[in-house]
Amino acid sequence: MTYDLSRLFRPRSIAVIGGGAWCASVIEQCRKMGFSGDLWPVHPRAATVGGIPAFTRIEDLPNAPDAAFVGINRESTVTMIAKLSASGAGGAVCFASGFREAQAEDSHAADLQDSLLDAAGDMPILGPNCYGFVNYLDGALLWPDQHGGQSTDRGVAVVTQSSNIAINLTMQKRALPLAYVVTAGNQAQVGLAEIGMALLEDERVTALGLHIEGVGDLRQFEALSETARKLGKPIVALKVGRSHQARAATVSHTASLAGEDSGAEALLNRLEIGRVDSLPVFLETLKLLHVVGRLPDPEIATISCSGGEASLAADLAIAHEITFPPLNALQAEGLRDALGPLVALANPLDYHTYIWRNVEAMTRCFAAMMAGTQSLTLLIVDFPRDDRCDPGDWDCVIASSIAAKAQTGARVGMVASLPELMPESVAEQLIVAGIVPLCGLDEALAAIRIAARPSAEPPPPLLLPTASVAPDLMPEAEAKRQLALHGLPVPKARRAKGKVALTAALREIGTPAVVKAEGLAHKSEVGGVFMARKGTGEAISAALSMPCDSWLIEEMIEGGVAELLIGVVKDPAHGFVMTLAAGGVLTEVLKDSASFLLPATDAMIDNALDKLRIAPLLRGYRGAPAGQRAAILRAVRAVEDYVVAHADGLEEIEINPLICTPDRAIAVDALIRRKE
Repeated sequence: MTYDLSRLFRPRSIAVIGGGAWCASVIEQCRKMGFSGDLWPVHPRAATVGGIPAFTRIEDLPNAPDAAFVGINRESTVTMIAKLSASGAGGAVCFASGFREAQAEDSHAADLQDSLLDAAGDMPILGPNCYGFVNYLDGALLWPDQHGGQSTDRGVAVVTQSSNIAINLTMQKRALPLAYVVTAGNQAQVGLAEIGMALLEDERVTALGLHIEGVGDLRQFEALSETARKLGKPIVALKVGRSHQARAATVSHTASLAGEDSGAEALLNRLEIGRVDSLPVFLETLKLLHVVGRLPDPEIATISCSGGEASLAADLAIAHEITFPPLNALQAEGLRDALGPLVALANPLDYHTYIWRNVEAMTRCFAAMMAGTQSLTLLIVDFPRDDRCDPGDWDCVIASSIAAKAQTGARVGMVASLPELMPESVAEQLIVAGIVPLCGLDEALAAIRIAARPSAEPPPPLLLPTASVAPDLMPEAEAKRQLALHGLPVPKARRAKGKVALTAALREIGTPAVVKAEGLAHKSEVGGVFMARKGTGEAISAALSMPCDSWLIEEMIEGGVAELLIGVVKDPAHGFVMTLAAGGVLTEVLKDSASFLLPATDAMIDNALDKLRIAPLLRGYRGAPAGQRAAILRAVRAVEDYVVAHADGLEEIEINPLICTPDRAIAVDALIRRKE
């Protein structure tokens, strides 16, 4: 069910239910922000709450409130939510804790949350166990504490599962305009994605930031991504936590290569949600997207009056895959005219201090640098601390950057190499002028890389994770037979049990051949594989010494230019994660892999292959033949086709190696773990 959150998030009347300090604070914060609607405290005994006359009961209110803050104990919360729903209220914030988040300590907690949902019915609720939200656009706060934000006409929306993280984000001094800050708490009814969609629909919201502990409804996140794509509003996520459920039993290389966070990473990539690793980068990325929007590519120019800063920018950019295009003729001519003959022209540029305080010359210099092909021009400027120094000498760089931006219309940022050296007052002045103020050079570069992520074709709907089972390990021969039915090429093979059958199989397959022990997950590590090149006698002796009583005899595949691993692991939180990696003996040595969720687009598969460090081998390295790309893609699609057809009961697949030759790609080892 989809809930209409418009009345809740943009209320004209707010009921505050409860009489403690938290409820009084909700009223205080609304009044401080100048909320122009009705405030209706509700308390059975108190004459006033927060200095406003209180109503005794919900039934006594003039009308059904658009939004209600319910700040009473958990049992009473359930009763009050039922009354609000019956009255036709637009929605409520459930402040109380002690619901499903406390079920480890209280067996009644989960049942109480179910009762809360029943009481809410069709009325949307946030929480329980959450602070509510601040709407800085309309001055509407269902928020029981202090906050550090201020009114704005447009800005970014932030949604988090953590109330404390939300408080901290409102206290930022980075001049990021916050339109909404919303906490989701337990997400008992309305989750992050649905909240995000409602906020993106507000035309005053420019971008969305999500602090995610757990994803939840995958279809809702797909809908959120589609909403963002339709509206042209980017999403940034700080995803925390590592799912211990995603790797319940590891018998393949795939699980260890993908890691427990690969599903979340693949999901966010698929949905074009930029992922960040820290709160500072989270804020700087949102700020960049708010001021200048998405960037067409990760090419920038930097200009500073210090060679040290120019070198630092160049070095830090490497880790973020950001490049500096060379100066074009127009840039070089303009810079030479502004700077004279003593400055070496380059990108990054150290323009020295010859023209410092000369606003006209600095404007010409900055404008000339902005005339290039780069997506963003960054002026590196660290302002002095104003409690011990006089920052007035830096007014020239503010004036000239604003003038150059106005003259060129280019995308411009000003970055302080140290975050604390970008004063909030300066940052606010720059934003008004359309210049993005960035706090911290490394944080700025990380933000630029995320803002420059290329868009891709919309992916098909996710293959949702199926119920987890205790799987069986399928014999290799049977695994290959089933995969071959879906188009995966496999070697000619025979199974054998006993010496007589072993001898017959070897004669039929011929040499060179590969003798494999059956029933082992990692055969090569326990002497369960033998390469038979010199006839059958040596092969028979080697087979009889293996820790098994049956074998798989296969033709030996030679002429490979590279070996790949194709693996799939079911992640209960995100879907089926496919991993492509360097295969064979290089799997554990290189740990060279890329992952995506199924089903995949051609672009996803190609991008994953191209990211591998062994990609040059696949393309043909130093004159060596290349692997046939079409054959590799067919092998990947065959595995995907099997997964889609047999998702129920499937936990894991691994092809390792897939031997890639100039004309084919053949799976010489296969592992499947599933419950029939």
